[in-house]
Amino acid sequence: MTYSPIRGVLGPILTPFNDDMTVATDLYVAHAKRLLDEGCAGLVPFGTTGEALSVGIDERIAAISALVDSGIDPALMIPGTGLSNVADTARLSRACLDMGCAGVMTLPPFYYKGVSEEGLYRHFVQLIRAIGDGARVFLYHIPPIAIVGIPVTLAARLHAEFPQQIVGIKDSSGEWDNTRALLGIDGLVVYPGSELPLVEALQLGAPGCISATANLNGGAIAKLIDAHFEGNSARVRELHGDVKRFRLLLQDYAPIPAQKRLLALLTGDERWANVRPPFTSMPEDDGRNLLQTIQQDFGFRAAGG
Repeated sequence: MTYSPIRGVLGPILTPFNDDMTVATDLYVAHAKRLLDEGCAGLVPFGTTGEALSVGIDERIAAISALVDSGIDPALMIPGTGLSNVADTARLSRACLDMGCAGVMTLPPFYYKGVSEEGLYRHFVQLIRAIGDGARVFLYHIPPIAIVGIPVTLAARLHAEFPQQIVGIKDSSGEWDNTRALLGIDGLVVYPGSELPLVEALQLGAPGCISATANLNGGAIAKLIDAHFEGNSARVRELHGDVKRFRLLLQDYAPIPAQKRLLALLTGDERWANVRPPFTSMPEDDGRNLLQTIQQDFGFRAAGG
């Protein structure tokens, strides 16, 4: 049976923290619902943008449970579960799948560098077995951060041998040639990790993208994807120019603290500016200057703006 992917933009939702650094569940649930209301087709809790590696396993499970308990369909979620060992990754993945999530997104084991492709293959085989029945895994390729990547040949091998378990990949390499090669793997769902190559990826069969800026600009990205599937190429070109400019503007900043500061300003809730170490919060004056820029350049309105 072929995996049916979520089509559209998936928001790798930011994780808000209270002043004591606990997860601010009220803000988290409200933000998740806002992203879906604004056009996101799905959510990716605890990806890189969600400060996942600064959030504990039990904290992640509790936060995702809160989303489900609030009425959000777990079938719209692909939580990030990748840790450096099979046991913890499998435990977190199993918990998310048992809640009904569409799948889980897992990093390669990223602590030891210079490992062989065969070693990575064995890790994922053990992980599939440890997760057990109903495993649905999206590989997460983000070598600029993890350093350890997932070669195209490995993704192809894993999907060929475990087509029901290794169903897709998020490619955050930033290398179009890599994304294009992944899109050539028959049956593998490929989400680029940015809207920059989105049009080309859609043309080659990608169902959408998973982009950090969906936290602020998800509606515009969703309209672009809709225009593609409607066959409106002129509208696609127009919208792609705008979403690329927005993305490139945010990339000039530390994207997580910057987006959180913007949400603090837009919602009036200062807790949004909180980040867990090793990040530090964006100064409020810098955030106000950035907000003024995006309001002037993009007519920007979101999250209480």
